[in-house]
Amino acid sequence: MSQENVETVRGVYERWGQGDFRAYVDVLDPLVVFVMRPEFPEAGSYLGLERLGEYMRGFLEPWTRLTMEAEEITDAGDSVVAAIVQRGVGDGSGAPTEFRYFHVWSFRGPKVIRLECIRERAEALEAVGLRE
Repeated sequence: MSQENVETVRGVYERWGQGDFRAYVDVLDPLVVFVMRPEFPEAGSYLGLERLGEYMRGFLEPWTRLTMEAEEITDAGDSVVAAIVQRGVGDGSGAPTEFRYFHVWSFRGPKVIRLECIRERAEALEAVGLRE
């Protein structure tokens, strides 16, 4: 199943790279857990599609344009680690931004049951039982 998980995640980032953030909904379990670690704004855990949708609407609001692209995708069995670059243009300021961090996608069968944002590579790999 791990290659299918990698391809699923790769497909999501292809769409996110075009600014289409609805691209992931069909791969999520209805009770998905979305975790923003403390080093991120709006840190916390969000349970279920509705709460994740609320978070995403608030997250996308201040941007004129926002994209996320995977620079590297690592297969970790039932999980996938993605090194991402987030680029955006602020709605009010017009200032361009670029931010790098990691997503850990955890699967049960074909569905994502957990998506976690992690700032550091070593911590992202450790979360799935890998080391640098």
